[in-house]
Amino acid sequence: MGIIHVDKRYTSVCVQLPSIQVFAKNLDNKIQAPILWERNPAGRLPVLKVQACATLGRTNAPDFSANVRNTSMATETAQDARSVIIIGSGPAGLTAAIYAARANLRPLVIEGGAPNLPGGQLMITSDVENFPGFAEGIMGPELMMRMREQAARVGAEFLTENVTEVDFSQRPFHVKTDGDGEYWGKTAIVTTGASAKWLGLPSETALYGKGVSACATCDGFFFRGKEVVVVGGGDTALEETNYLARMASKVTIVHRRDTLRASHIMQKRAQENDKVHFVWNSAIKAIHDPEAGKVTGVTLHNLKSGEESFYPTDGVFIAIGHTPNTGIFQGKLAMDEQGYIVTEPGRPLTNIPGVFAAGDVQDTVYKQAVTAAGSGCEAAMDAERFLEEEGQ
Repeated sequence: MGIIHVDKRYTSVCVQLPSIQVFAKNLDNKIQAPILWERNPAGRLPVLKVQACATLGRTNAPDFSANVRNTSMATETAQDARSVIIIGSGPAGLTAAIYAARANLRPLVIEGGAPNLPGGQLMITSDVENFPGFAEGIMGPELMMRMREQAARVGAEFLTENVTEVDFSQRPFHVKTDGDGEYWGKTAIVTTGASAKWLGLPSETALYGKGVSACATCDGFFFRGKEVVVVGGGDTALEETNYLARMASKVTIVHRRDTLRASHIMQKRAQENDKVHFVWNSAIKAIHDPEAGKVTGVTLHNLKSGEESFYPTDGVFIAIGHTPNTGIFQGKLAMDEQGYIVTEPGRPLTNIPGVFAAGDVQDTVYKQAVTAAGSGCEAAMDAERFLEEEGQ
């Protein structure tokens, strides 16, 4: 397993989708050391192949290999059932791991593997300035590596594979992975998160974190006094618009239709705001300018006339919704119509006793790293109480 090092000279690690290439970058955004996800010869553990990393060295750098399970001896039996299995490794999963490990629950974190990226959405997020404890901000990947390192230090064990099947019909719960591993847990915490929906443009991927975002609460601060574009026409888009209008000098909503789908009250707020403008019946064909390393404008395509035009802007916020990563739990856990796991109000309890859900996988409202971490804490504490009540 390779090591990702981040020091003050190299302050960001970003992901170029869909090839899952991780790059360490310096302050000038120049690529320094490509780090490629690969499969090892046994076809089991995705390994990090690090190229030209000598200049990235730091003696106390976080090590992604900490407490990684040897998958050549992966299969366990029901008699080996762990107190808790955590599925997912974003802020919710890693916080749950920290609390569960400190409670001596011997947690196994199945963090995901290629083509998925352990660490969740923050692994493709640049500056994080709204996570408590970092006065000068922190890069998303470094925050996740620090959380992972902390979980490993207190005793959490990590498996860098993808869960392919779960059986929550009886206890201990049964989990299978794409590395042919089988694991049993007396409790399970689901923290697989939700993924933002994107337009699918190459330029969108190239400029992610450089003016392209899917979270106004996360990144709106960086666009104070600037002009931005919001893509979408539902409540998500209008919520983002109204938030951004507090900081940006101008917010333009680009929508494919000539009417919005958002609730009446959300539409009214946007329409009455002098900073908010609308471009109807249009879609974004390209985002400029990847070569400049920042957003300078968008190419708009009018869906009725077919005309194309350049529209200058400093930022683009994609607000067309999120998709919860719950495919493997279909038919196993209660979900709402959008596919989010249903939990008791204010609690991480699912419809299956002993199975808990935390983070964005069950959060249809906030979707923040700090709220995900908080719910991960709750899930671990409730798992501990559940086991205590059963005398385990």
